[in-house]
Amino acid sequence: MSEHTLARKDILGLRGMSREEITLILDTAASMLEIVDRDIKKVPTLRGKSVLTLFYEPSTRTRSSFELAAKYLSADTLSISTQTSSVQKGETLLDTARNIEVMGVDTVVIRHSASGASHFLARHLKAHVINAGDGMNEHPTQGLLDMFTIRTHLGRLEGLRVLIVGDILHSRVARSNIWGLLTMGARVAVAGPATLLPPRVAELGVDVYTDLDLALRHADVVNVLRLQLERQKKGLFASAREYNEFWGLTPERLRASQPDLLVLHPGPMNRGVEITSEVADGPQAVILEQVKNGVAVRMAILYLLMGGGE
Repeated sequence: MSEHTLARKDILGLRGMSREEITLILDTAASMLEIVDRDIKKVPTLRGKSVLTLFYEPSTRTRSSFELAAKYLSADTLSISTQTSSVQKGETLLDTARNIEVMGVDTVVIRHSASGASHFLARHLKAHVINAGDGMNEHPTQGLLDMFTIRTHLGRLEGLRVLIVGDILHSRVARSNIWGLLTMGARVAVAGPATLLPPRVAELGVDVYTDLDLALRHADVVNVLRLQLERQKKGLFASAREYNEFWGLTPERLRASQPDLLVLHPGPMNRGVEITSEVADGPQAVILEQVKNGVAVRMAILYLLMGGGE
């Protein structure tokens, strides 16, 4: 692997990604953050390259940060909304992608409700494919920006105790964080209602807690997942109020934890459910930094995939 390129065509997940690759992305993101902080956020690095965002699910943060990342590097961007495209006329994912590729797109960023959709696309396209979330599988750039945020604040990932709280069963964010953090030498724990934990989750190499207060006492970092309220209709938890009582990150729980506990949340937040406003807006939370760091991490990935170092 050269100093400024990744030895892979696509970014589909953090499972199987090496420590060296993750470190290269995080190190590159640190230099990209300097560009994000400038008054004039523009470098000519990817001039003449093109990036397509193809989102089959709603997104605000991920989509806009990918588009900003591409623009800051001077790449051209194209955004396709599946609500107004030929997808509504019955066009398949592969047909859509092939039509786009012959137009000369260099990188496709895809979010899809089906697990494995990005892998399918990558097998059929010469263009780079970046997974922006596929079903309940992975969300690798979110995992990377979470690790970047932790490393920026605590100086390392190796040996840290990171707790992920909430709906682990359905969370692609949780999976990417687990794979990435374990690869980087962190100790990972999960906590949540039994109905929202995957079967045999301990086999992933994580500690499992069914008591949030106990779990928090053993954590350096807590990553609070968004509770998908539609799960309540399926009977996976009783009510949002009860969830907050047993699993919500509150000021009281924070005070009983380590005094410098770092609080993350991938957004969007259900304030008063999985996290209170006092915690989300408090000094230990780095939630807005995660959004900013997401732009830098996605700039790093585009740069490393599309030959920015050539």
